[in-house]
Amino acid sequence: MLPSNSSAPEFDVSEIETLFSATVPKTSAGGKAGGKKPAESKPTKVQLIDLKRAYNVEIMLTKVKMPLPDMMVAVLAMDDSTLDADQVENLIKFCPKKEEMELLKGYTGDVENLGKCEQFFLELMKAPRVESKLRVFLFKIQFNSQVFDFRKSLNVVNSACEEVRNSLKVKEIMKKILYLGNTLNQGTARGSAIGFKLDSLLKLTDTRASTGKMTLMHYLCKLTHSSPVFKVNQFTGSYQFNRIDQVLASKTPDLLDFHKDLINLEAATKIQLKQLAEEMQAIGKGLEKVKQELAASENDGPVSEIFHKTLKEFVGAAESEVSSVTNLYSVAGRNADALTLYFGEDPARYPFEQVTATLLNFVRLFQKAHEENCKEAELEKKKAQKEAEMENAKEKNLTKKEVKD
Repeated sequence: MLPSNSSAPEFDVSEIETLFSATVPKTSAGGKAGGKKPAESKPTKVQLIDLKRAYNVEIMLTKVKMPLPDMMVAVLAMDDSTLDADQVENLIKFCPKKEEMELLKGYTGDVENLGKCEQFFLELMKAPRVESKLRVFLFKIQFNSQVFDFRKSLNVVNSACEEVRNSLKVKEIMKKILYLGNTLNQGTARGSAIGFKLDSLLKLTDTRASTGKMTLMHYLCKLTHSSPVFKVNQFTGSYQFNRIDQVLASKTPDLLDFHKDLINLEAATKIQLKQLAEEMQAIGKGLEKVKQELAASENDGPVSEIFHKTLKEFVGAAESEVSSVTNLYSVAGRNADALTLYFGEDPARYPFEQVTATLLNFVRLFQKAHEENCKEAELEKKKAQKEAEMENAKEKNLTKKEVKD
């Protein structure tokens, strides 16, 4: 407790006021403190769409790099010089869903206060059936390249089939293989066959001569029109091939390069008819959807006027292209079946893909065997030359010895 009767302490009041009094802010001419107005806080953006989806939309829009109204003008004009396929695919991916459109329709506030995603959705919603229009736009962008690649594949199939069936060299090679088989099976029920399974082409490397080096594929490369020069060893059961004086390369050298007739065979092995059927279906269905949107957009009013006009011109040209490629697709299907039937196989059991793969493997095995024959012939030639040189040297030595004697 403070003493009640004590006298007040002596303080310098002016010093205390100077040191400890609150500073009074200076007032401006208008009577307000400070010379600047307080900064106005920006209004918070209204977020109606799920934050994660809105974030992804905004990332996508950074790749479009144009004002939203300009983007919509390009969409409705189907201007592929402004928007490419990737950009249109992204727009399709991020089209507003039904519930999102309902949410935005119920918004009555200032549009400027909406987030970028919401403003993007509202811009798209200005066009009726915007997702359908975007898909039509994408189809238009990809149509020419899609039809070009499809037509190219069909031409490969048609060319490959015609090359095989029209090649006289292939036919001669097949005759020689049949001749080989009938000769080897002479005296049996299979010794007078009029044909053979296509898979048999790949088994020619399995049958080896008694020496173990030469196979029927090697022999095929050397086969002549002379009488058979091989027989079955009655003790071992293996095939013995006698030395031949005339070979295929010397009598019918043009047959050795029969693969040159089959220019499109390798490319054809990379084509699946099922995939071609799917592509044909996709082109047809795509055009049908385009025509449906063309009919619907006729009643959209001014907003779709340019879109409708551009689409109508595209449909006219596209229908002609699709009709042409549809006919070509039918021809390719018939040619593929005809190729299988050409070799006596059933198209339902031995499809086009299997035929081309078997033929290509046969070509490669034939070429390999021919190369091995050439190497073997070169070795034999060098061996014969060396033996001849040794024989000549031996004769010269004998002659010298006789001269000395």
